[in-house]
Amino acid sequence: MGFAPEGIKLIAGGVVAAAIGGVVMVWSRGLGMPVLFLGLAFAAFSAYFFRDPERDRVFAPGEIACPADGTVMSVANEGTPGITVVRIFLSVLNVHVQRAPMEGKIEKTKYTKGTFAIAYKPEAATNERNLIRIGGEYGRFVEVEQITGSIARRIACYVKEGQAVRISERIGMIYFGSQVAVYLPDTARVLVKPGDKVAGAETVLGLW
Repeated sequence: MGFAPEGIKLIAGGVVAAAIGGVVMVWSRGLGMPVLFLGLAFAAFSAYFFRDPERDRVFAPGEIACPADGTVMSVANEGTPGITVVRIFLSVLNVHVQRAPMEGKIEKTKYTKGTFAIAYKPEAATNERNLIRIGGEYGRFVEVEQITGSIARRIACYVKEGQAVRISERIGMIYFGSQVAVYLPDTARVLVKPGDKVAGAETVLGLW
């Protein structure tokens, strides 16, 4: 079990605070104990939230990997001809690292400022977000959109335009409750439905 890079400093900060609390307890238990326990609690929460487990599933040719852990909110055409959108809600209990649904090249990354609605509500479609487009062989493509929620409002993108990626490779992370939208050509057959629990780099999202 590893940790996302963004969480290392927070975990270390909690550990340092706990250590300071332990030292302070030598002189003042009433002051040192709260600092000790708050530091440990913060470090434990950060370690849990920023966990980044290894995922070693081997996907068969033609399978599309799910890019995120969470619950499928919707599977629908949202107005763009020929495009099916799969929306996944990530609660604070889910792993928040995103992974590439297919092997290919990063054709585009685009960050868009927006609102900060609660991530599981329809209004979250206009939240601040980052779009990652991956193109592959036979003209296939997938777009993964990282969408912020109403709390932390921060997105990390690990890839750049022109970069080659493998299926299931880490491509980014969203802080705390958030949403991931996956845009697929309607020639792909989606295998998940609303209410399904999915796991990044574990669940088969669809087939080409």
